[in-house]
Amino acid sequence: MEALGRLSTDAYFHLEKTPLVLVLDNVRSGLNVGSVFRTADAFAVEKIVLCGITARPPHREILKTALGSTETVAWTESDDTATTVEQLKQGGYRVFAVEQTTDKIWLQDFLPVPEEKYALVFGNEVDGVADAVLRACHGVIEIPQFGTKHSLNIAVAAGIVIWEFARKLRSNQ
Repeated sequence: MEALGRLSTDAYFHLEKTPLVLVLDNVRSGLNVGSVFRTADAFAVEKIVLCGITARPPHREILKTALGSTETVAWTESDDTATTVEQLKQGGYRVFAVEQTTDKIWLQDFLPVPEEKYALVFGNEVDGVADAVLRACHGVIEIPQFGTKHSLNIAVAAGIVIWEFARKLRSNQ
């Protein structure tokens, strides 16, 4: 069986990327980081920024879940997430945290504009996106939830939001 029409690594590098940067704010699990890399590869995301204590490749837990996507998805690192958000804003990005707050945009109501560049900030598994980072963002996107827990694993949340972002962006083109 052929490789299901998958791109080669070289073809992926030349592929037009989704105008989206993912910022991981002190994500402590390498398994979660690797899963985000894999999702970023699936949707041809522009770049990931690993901030604070977030594990960096070639961490073995990242490699376990990333399945080679650390070699295809561009990534950088930063000591401070709030500084990274400010730099992205200065670079023309609209920056949104993915978090639960009283002042938010529901994911289903968020409409990306095709001409804009975006960055999404995903937070720590226990503490979420830091307050200073939330204040630095243009806004907050929240995933509606209906069960008793009202929290999602960061890798699951990233998959949901990135899919919805890519779906809406591509339907507007």
